[in-house]
Amino acid sequence: MKAIPEKAERHPSRTIFWIAGIAVVIAAGALGIRHWAERAPHVASRPAAVPVTVATVVRQDVPLFLQGLGTAQASNTIAIRSQIDGKLQSVNFVEGQEVHKGDTLAVIDPRALQAMLDQAVAKKAEDQAQVVSAQKDLERFKTLVVKNAETQQNVDAQQAKVDQLKATIEADQGAIESAQTQLSYATITAPIDGRVGFRQVDAGNIIHASDPNPLTVLTQIRPMVVTFTLPQKDLEDVRAAMLRGAVPALAYDQDNTKQLATGELLLIDNEIDQTTSSIRLKATFANADEQLWPGEFVHVHIEFNTQKNAVTIPPVAMQRGPQGFYAWVIKPDNTAEQRPIDAKQVGDDVAIVSKGLSPDERVVVNGQYRLQAGSHVDAKTQVAANPPGKPS
Repeated sequence: MKAIPEKAERHPSRTIFWIAGIAVVIAAGALGIRHWAERAPHVASRPAAVPVTVATVVRQDVPLFLQGLGTAQASNTIAIRSQIDGKLQSVNFVEGQEVHKGDTLAVIDPRALQAMLDQAVAKKAEDQAQVVSAQKDLERFKTLVVKNAETQQNVDAQQAKVDQLKATIEADQGAIESAQTQLSYATITAPIDGRVGFRQVDAGNIIHASDPNPLTVLTQIRPMVVTFTLPQKDLEDVRAAMLRGAVPALAYDQDNTKQLATGELLLIDNEIDQTTSSIRLKATFANADEQLWPGEFVHVHIEFNTQKNAVTIPPVAMQRGPQGFYAWVIKPDNTAEQRPIDAKQVGDDVAIVSKGLSPDERVVVNGQYRLQAGSHVDAKTQVAANPPGKPS
């Protein structure tokens, strides 16, 4: 037989050695995995801080407003019409032009009217000459009657003739003034400052005092008035505000987003509309920049009171839950607390809190949806808003 080499005889011991080494490695790995698993819960219990934006609870005076929808109206609207019949000689305005009191708007052919005036003046001059002659005759009659050369009856008759001629002169003066008035109507002027609208009649047409359409419409838009309504329940607050003094009024556009003008409440209507249970009010606005336009729908906000030293927060900090409103409050240790509050929004940028918060506390205004009670937060302060302005 063939002899087995020595190297082959030592092979079993070397195999046992490698098996033992592999077992040691596996045991070490299992121990490491177990150690990591024991520490994993502690690592998971330390979540990252939640980023939020916060605002500070502030104590301040807050104006209180009532809001109503109304319509802007020109303070004066005048239909410009002719007071006489005649040919429209010229139109002296451009549609949409701003005019001033006394400006010439149109001219009607004045020749016929001027002729009537000239006739009236001439008639008066003729009658004045007759009065002079009759007055001289009267003086002669009076002298003759003293000498018994004339009868008293003729003197009285001459006196009546003089008085009649004087009355005729007064009538002539009235005719002159009437003719002058008619002639003045030939020049149509603006009775007020304002803005003209569309031209309804062109130059060259015959215009009549009885025409249904005016020459144009002149509107005075500085100042402007707005008529609006409020619920009947607000009447007491409005009357109390007017008794205290002038009541500020703000006019906003139809979308209730842009402020157009600042004015003052003018009056409350003298009766309540029983059909709608509402009251009609009127506010006046200087409208120097002409932001208000006749016929425009606007929202009017009147400042009827001011709540002194109110605790306020931004409205976005108010959250609604099953039990009412609440806010997320950031405690000094930068953890979040859900706190019930009694609050009412009184403007786009302010809400008044009557219970649940104190001045200088911090409330979350952005990032609330990620919070839970006790959450650690990374708080960034919101830029301070302007003082309470536009009402809600």
